Amino acid sequence: MVAAVAIGAAVSTAPVWQLVVSVVFAAVVIRLGYAVISSLAQPAPEPPEPGTLRKVRLTYRCSICGTEVRMTSAAAEEPEPPRHCLEDMELVAPVME
Repeated sequence: MVAAVAIGAAVSTAPVWQLVVSVVFAAVVIRLGYAVISSLAQPAPEPPEPGTLRKVRLTYRCSICGTEVRMTSAAAEEPEPPRHCLEDMELVAPVME
């Protein structure tokens, strides 16, 4: 009879623990969801000051010898093309981001 009482007590407290675990799990999921959504709502950063380097991704090719150059940072959004073989290089493929 003692075993029946112990089993009955364990069965009656099981739904309480499931409820506690469920509430804690739901609170964690809600906090994570709120953090993700609030991070998406941040305004765009202001443009850098003049003279500082900006990230660009431009590829230039020399029309005379075929040498290619990839520019990854520049002082302006649309920098002047580099020179090679005493001529300006041609823009090959600007990548829009």
